[in-house]
Amino acid sequence: MATAPALPGGFELPLEPRLPRLGSVDAVALEERADVLAKRSIKRESKVFALDLAIRMMDLTTLEGADTPGKVAALSSKGIRPDPSDPGIPSVAAICVYPNLVPYALERTRGTDVKVASVATAFPSGQTPLEIKLDETRWVVEAGAHEVDMVIDRGAFLSGRYAQVYDEIVRVKEICGSRAHLKVIIETGELGTYDNIRRASLLAIAGGADFIKTSTGKAATNATLPVALCMLEVIRDVHEETGRVVGMKVAGGIRQSKQAVQFLVQVHETLGLAWLTPDRYRIGASTLLNDVLMQIRKERTGRYQNPDYFTVD
Repeated sequence: MATAPALPGGFELPLEPRLPRLGSVDAVALEERADVLAKRSIKRESKVFALDLAIRMMDLTTLEGADTPGKVAALSSKGIRPDPSDPGIPSVAAICVYPNLVPYALERTRGTDVKVASVATAFPSGQTPLEIKLDETRWVVEAGAHEVDMVIDRGAFLSGRYAQVYDEIVRVKEICGSRAHLKVIIETGELGTYDNIRRASLLAIAGGADFIKTSTGKAATNATLPVALCMLEVIRDVHEETGRVVGMKVAGGIRQSKQAVQFLVQVHETLGLAWLTPDRYRIGASTLLNDVLMQIRKERTGRYQNPDYFTVD
């Protein structure tokens, strides 16, 4: 069976057909392209479409120690009907919560198209024994979560223990099976270099990730445009070489609609229209939704709505 080229540490990724070679990321070229795409202007009609799409791609998230069933129920209601006065505003893609709150999110979203996602594997650090990570994953899948957002063990990755990282992803994916989509968070802000981001993205894909995700939202540095572009190029390279479709999720620090549009422009220019769907691209956010709703109201009426008009989550 063909295998991918060896990663540092002598570990090979068993994938047929093989993944693209690791290569080395040209940081200057990557950042220049990200900057050019960020300045790309779009017409008003395209902006309204992009804002609507951003809502449909959103994983509306609450991951705080003070989360309660009531807060999750309220957030789920908002995800289903972001603007109760405007039935033309779509629902979000998913509600993302801690494992113990999955049943409450499922109860509130039952009968809708809104999915329930749960973080797992000792979010956000990933620093517990494997069996505990697997038990947590098993629990959220059996509870009915549609999607699992796992974190890799960055300590293992940065120590060069790539086989361990790969094995954990494979084991978690086995539990998810066809019942839950797996998003693998590589926590780009802790990986140090674009080469590491590319390497971690390829490891996640080789291990069975349905989506690769930038961040937990808990690190000092979260999703940035150059980092997102680096990961999108990995997805493009994998698809061109193997035909495999992998999704992407950006998360952490995305608070303004302008940022969301910039990320969507990257997707269009790197992967094309086929990836401009919630099935292939997600935006993790907790405060972005209200700003997008305000911008949509502005584009439709010519006036900004008072921020107090929308609920604060």
